[in-house]
Order: sequence, then C-alpha cells, then structure tokens
Amino acid sequence: MDYGVYKLPLSITMVHLVIKFILAWMVRGALHCYNGQRRVILPWSDYIKKLAPTGIASALDIGLSNWSFEFITISLYTMSKSTCIIFILGFALLFKLEKFRWSLIFIVAFIASGLFLFTYHATQFNDKGFALVLSASFVSGLRWTLAQFVCQKNEIGLGNPIDMMYHVQPWMILSLLPLSAGFEIMTLSTSRQFVASRDYQVLASNCLIIGGGAVLAFMLEFSEFLLLCKTSSLTLSISGILKELCTLFLAHVINGDKMSFVNSLGLVACLCGITLHVVLKAIHRKQEGLQGKDEAIELLLADENDSGNDDNEHFNQSHL
Repeated sequence: MDYGVYKLPLSITMVHLVIKFILAWMVRGALHCYNGQRRVILPWSDYIKKLAPTGIASALDIGLSNWSFEFITISLYTMSKSTCIIFILGFALLFKLEKFRWSLIFIVAFIASGLFLFTYHATQFNDKGFALVLSASFVSGLRWTLAQFVCQKNEIGLGNPIDMMYHVQPWMILSLLPLSAGFEIMTLSTSRQFVASRDYQVLASNCLIIGGGAVLAFMLEFSEFLLLCKTSSLTLSISGILKELCTLFLAHVINGDKMSFVNSLGLVACLCGITLHVVLKAIHRKQEGLQGKDEAIELLLADENDSGNDDNEHFNQSHL
C-alpha cells in the first residue's frame, strides 16, 4: 500500500478545513477561559457581506492549488504560482491598498523573474495542471486583498488571527463542499485507503498523516493572518515566496535534485528582491512617519496662532 499517494486533493482539503475550524474554536474557548473576555461574534449581515467573498476565494485558492498537484510537479507549481504576486499587486493597486510606485513594479518583476529562473529545470508540463494553478494564482490575489480589508478594519473586530480563522473557515467549507462531492465522492467511497479500507493500521496511519497536515496548515494560516493584520497582502506574498524557496532548496538538498547555475542565479535574484522590498518598505514607512509628524506640528502651530489671534481680538475689543 502506498501511503504517500492520495488521489483525493479536494476531500483532504475539506478535512483540513474542518480540523482548522475545530482548532480555532478550541483556541477561542481557551482564550475566553484564560482572560474572561468574550470573543467577537459577527452579526449575520456582516458575516455574509464581508466574510463570504474572502471565504469563497480562500477555498478556491487552496482547493485549486492542491488539485493541481495531481498533474504537475512542485517545481512547475512554484514557477506558475509565482504569478500570484502580480495579481496581488494589481488588486492592491485597484483597491488602493498600496500606493503606486515604480519601485514596487520593479521588485515584483524582479522576484517573479528570479523565481522563474530558480525553477527553470521543470520539464513535466501539463495543460490541465497549469490552468488549475494559474486560476489559483488569480483567486489568491483576490483572496489576500479581501482578507487585508477585513483584518485591518477595526470596526469589524477581526484583528485577531484566531477570530478571523474561526469566522472564515465555514465559508471555505461550504464553498469547497460541492466541488469535493461532485468530483471525488465516488473515488472516496471506494478508496481502500479510507472508507473501503480493511486494514485498520493503514487507515489509522493515513488519518494521522492528514491530521498532522491539518495542524501544520492551521499554524501556517495563523501566521499568514497575523502578518496580514500588521502589514499588507503584498508583503505577505513576498514573505511566502521565501517559504517556497526554502521548500525547493530543501528538495534539492534532501531529495538530491540538481541545481544548475541558472537556478542559483534565480535564487540569488529572489533573495535580493525580497531584501530590497524590506528595505524600501522600512524607508517609506519612516518617511511617512516623519511626514505625519510634520503635519501634526504644522496643525498644532496653526491652532496656537488662531488661538493667539482670537485672544488679541478679544483684548482689543475689551479696551475699546
């Protein structure tokens, strides 16, 4: 029995989503018992209008990405998913979450080119898999842009990653359920690895592997929302590229995959682009902070001048 091959990507993603929702519910309950504060619960109107688009886009992103692994390799997936950063930049500029700067365009193009060079050796091309991962990239751009809107709006109250995960998981489950049932229900019902398994040891091992993956997915999503609450979807995407680079680099080291000179140039280009983004982000944030201080000082001085003029007018009127 092959433990590592599961032809049920959508169903496994569904299990991950359910486990993540249960874990988020448990953590919320633990936090409530620890500090005694009631956790935020959105009214149905906000839950539908503001969380549904994010949840649906998230489910499609994860589902399509996992589905594509049936047809393409990790290298080709990473190369294709690198277009996600372009879609995120486009949506961020469209929704005015990022200010247009030529430096952003340069950094995104630089990183995308470096990522392409780093995975240039991928040769197992599949039309269906490529279409799936490209669709996932587009939806991912929309997903993280909408999630940034929700996380950074104080009036919604979902600035805590656990609260955000708790509210968005049900929409992800409902969105992915029709696809999972429509494409994989027959395969799941006859699978000897799960439902039709007669070997309880194999069944327990498979469930343990999937459950462990769900826990890792929970921690990954928590860190993603935590970063998104503090920065932006573009910064999150660029940070995620570093994760993809580490994954591919470990594949080269552990699995013995060959890394050519072109691949090495791509790795260096990606790391330089990420470093440049971090440096420019810090510079722009410092400049915006200084500009905000200058405006506050000017406003304060203007208020003092106005009050001084009012006092002089009052003094002159009292002596007439």
